[in-house]
Amino acid sequence: MWEYTDKVKEHFLNPRNAGEVEEANAVGEVGSMACGDALKLTLKVDDDGKIEDAKFQTFGCASAIASASALTEMLKGKSVQEAEKITNQDIADFLGGLPKEKMHCSVLGRQALESALSNYRGEAPKEQEGEVVCECFGVTDKEIEKAIRENNLTSVEEVTNYTKAGGGCESCHDAIRELIARVREEEAPIKKPKLSNIQKIKMIEETLEREIRPSLQQDGGDIELVDVIGNRVLVSSLGACAVCKASELTLTHFVEAKLREHVWPELTVEEVPK
Repeated sequence: MWEYTDKVKEHFLNPRNAGEVEEANAVGEVGSMACGDALKLTLKVDDDGKIEDAKFQTFGCASAIASASALTEMLKGKSVQEAEKITNQDIADFLGGLPKEKMHCSVLGRQALESALSNYRGEAPKEQEGEVVCECFGVTDKEIEKAIRENNLTSVEEVTNYTKAGGGCESCHDAIRELIARVREEEAPIKKPKLSNIQKIKMIEETLEREIRPSLQQDGGDIELVDVIGNRVLVSSLGACAVCKASELTLTHFVEAKLREHVWPELTVEEVPK
C-alpha cells in the first residue's frame, strides 16, 4: 500500500485549478489515454511574461491529479523564465514527496509544462525524439536518458517509477539497463591515469623547472630534487631558501601545491639534507 502525504491527499480530494483557462495562450498536452496517464495544461501569460492563470485536465491516478494541481499552484504569478526552472522533483517536493512508484506523475507535469511553454513561444510541436524502448507505454530512449540524468536513477525499478518504461511486459529491461550503464559511465568523473615512477619523476622535474624555480630564484633561492619514493617527493632547499625561516611554508603552500596541481594530487613534499 502506498503512503501518501497529507498534502497529496488534500490536492487529490480538493484539486485546485481543474478545468481549462479561457483564451489560453500556452497549451501543453502530454501522455496518452492508452498508457493510463494524460495531462493537458493551459496557461494565460500576460504581456509582461507573467503567468496569470493555470488550469489542468488529467486522466490518471490520485498522484497524477495531485501533481497537476500542485503544478498549477506553483505556476501562478511566476514569470515564464521562473516557470522554466521548475523540475519534476520540485513538484514532488511541493507535495511533501510522492511514493517512488508514482514519481512518473511529477515527470508528466514537467513534460506538460515544457510543452505549454513551447506552445507559448510559437514553436512547432516537437516530434517524438529517439527510438521507442518500451513498447507497452511508448517511452523512448531519449525520455529514459533524461529521467536517468535529472533524477540520478540507477536501476530498472527506478526508471519504471519515473517513466513507466519497463512496467509492462518487461522485455525492455535489458535495453534500460544498457541506457543506465551508458549514462552512468558518461557522468562518471574522469580518472587521472596512474603514472609510472619514471613518468612521475620526469613531470616533477619539468614542473620544478617551469613553475617553481623561476619564482624561487627571483628571491635568491632554489630547490633540488633528491628522490621520489611513491608519492613522497624528497627535495633540498638551496641558496636563500636553505636559510629562510619560512622555507617549510614555501614547500607546502607553494612547491607541494604546484606539484599536486601539475603532476599528481597525492604528492607530498619533504625536505632532506643535501
